[in-house]
Amino acid sequence: MPILNIHLVRGQHAQDKVEELLKRCSRLFAEGLHCPIERVRVFATEHEPHLYCVGGQLVRDGAGPTPYFSFIVLEDRSQADRQMLLAGFTELIAEVLGVRKADVRGGIVPVAPEDWGIGGVPASALRSAEIEARRNTPGAVRP
Repeated sequence: MPILNIHLVRGQHAQDKVEELLKRCSRLFAEGLHCPIERVRVFATEHEPHLYCVGGQLVRDGAGPTPYFSFIVLEDRSQADRQMLLAGFTELIAEVLGVRKADVRGGIVPVAPEDWGIGGVPASALRSAEIEARRNTPGAVRP
């Protein structure tokens, strides 16, 4: 279920750096949520410089690199887990892409387990035991 989308400006970052970022964010996501990495989806969406505006200025006209990310998690994940991921993704983006941490923006999109499908089945039904364990044991290691 965990999904991360990092928005970047096309041509601002070397392909090998973006690939490194995707792999490192995948590991952080899996470790941070104590879930199998096979469940994690991480991708970069590149935008043309004339379609990315920062502070009222198009990037093609000189606005600096300002990556944005958002990630989706089931809403029963702890606040501590979610905030650790906010900080961790920000750190990785700044480190790997060589941008100022203060210029990175990101957000969480929590989704109710009954509103998320895995193979067409609601997560609330498919993973009911682990969802219930998270609700009953804050901070517990998750399957």
